[in-house]
Amino acid sequence: MIRPSTAIRLLPVALSLLGCAGLPSAFASDALDALQARVIDVGERVTPSVVHIEAVVKLNNRRNMVTGSGLLLDANGTVLTNEHVVDRAQKVSVIVPGRPGRYQAEVIGADKQTDLAVLRLEKQPDDAPFPVAELGDSEGVRVGEWVIAIGNPYGLDGTVSLGIVSAKGRDLNAVNLLNDFIQTDAMIDRGSSGGPLVDLRGRVIGINSRGQGRGIGFTIPINTAKQVAADLIAYGGIARSYLGVSLQPFDRELARYWNIPNVEGVVVAGVVDPSPAGTAGIRVGDILTHFEGEALRAEKDEDVGRFQRLVALAPVGKAVEIGLIRKREPRTLKVTLGPQPRVVPDEEETDFGFIVQEVTEKTFRSQRLSSRDGVFVSFVERGSEAAEAGMNPGDLVQWVDDRNINDIESFRSAMAAIQAGVPFLVRARRGLDTRFLLVVPRETSPVESANRPGTTGD
Repeated sequence: MIRPSTAIRLLPVALSLLGCAGLPSAFASDALDALQARVIDVGERVTPSVVHIEAVVKLNNRRNMVTGSGLLLDANGTVLTNEHVVDRAQKVSVIVPGRPGRYQAEVIGADKQTDLAVLRLEKQPDDAPFPVAELGDSEGVRVGEWVIAIGNPYGLDGTVSLGIVSAKGRDLNAVNLLNDFIQTDAMIDRGSSGGPLVDLRGRVIGINSRGQGRGIGFTIPINTAKQVAADLIAYGGIARSYLGVSLQPFDRELARYWNIPNVEGVVVAGVVDPSPAGTAGIRVGDILTHFEGEALRAEKDEDVGRFQRLVALAPVGKAVEIGLIRKREPRTLKVTLGPQPRVVPDEEETDFGFIVQEVTEKTFRSQRLSSRDGVFVSFVERGSEAAEAGMNPGDLVQWVDDRNINDIESFRSAMAAIQAGVPFLVRARRGLDTRFLLVVPRETSPVESANRPGTTGD
């Protein structure tokens, strides 16, 4: 039931639904009954297509149970959810409303930059078709529109909450995310991630991604989700373009200091070498003002995301026109966009208590590494052979015994050549120093499975 305390804020939309917005308050009760009936109807129609997801994920040397929500996309058992629900999942099972037991699921594609993933249920031949909700058009969503969030917060299956669209086009200053989110005050809590945001006609307008305090939730627009899901199903991944710059906002203080107050844009803070930007002649300190004729504006860090989306969504290999200001003089450059480098680094877990990752451009820059050659130590298990040898997270492994390590494949080859039970020497860079780390294998390595899984939300 709708609480009496909400009657005042619900009354206008209820009257509108009945086409009697101008009638006196004597009709309020009927109007609220009509709104309540609409919410109940939408919940009953959409909830059967909202599944409960349980994923056993491994992070470093621990396994945990992560729970979330998902939306059935077709009658054969294709499920759309958030990437962070199934990230590093070793096993995924799905509970479908009204059906006994659990379905095992395969992750057929995931995209960290939009926080979306597609699963496929192991459907049995005698299973009835799965229920499917209608997908809407997020482009037409308006601020103030009433919406319903459906999911499984804290494991409470089939939870329905009512709210409004609080804002559109929200850029979150979050690593790797490219979305412009729909903001809503419909409750999105732990476990709700991957569930749908639905309008009052029962059409899915977004996939819920994250909550940020009471009454602030963020939803991936369904138009984005539909395109990403189609690419993941067809190709298993997303092809995005790459420019090769790091950016900062061009705020009013910088504009005044540089005496160019009437210019808007983004400031180039770094240029990757090699990269499309470097090849085209873009320099640190340039103010990018236009991308393919579209004006750029960023006065806050979160505003930079719009330019990143423009680049990422352009076709790989396209020659684009970028307008810029350099030393107060306008210029135009043609830049041929390249394929985006790997965002999520490949990694390798060893039997000696340490995990390494490939050195991506992001890792190289964020960790301030002295070289791109080698593999980056991302985790060292306490009490392991690696820990006893003195290895630390952040070390850059460049030699194993007499083998040079240039990348993660050469590391895998070197580790495969190590004889069982025989000590081996790791040479690693730590800052400007070189460390010689003698790893002495034990007769019995630590057993990871002794760490029993815990359970967390998304």
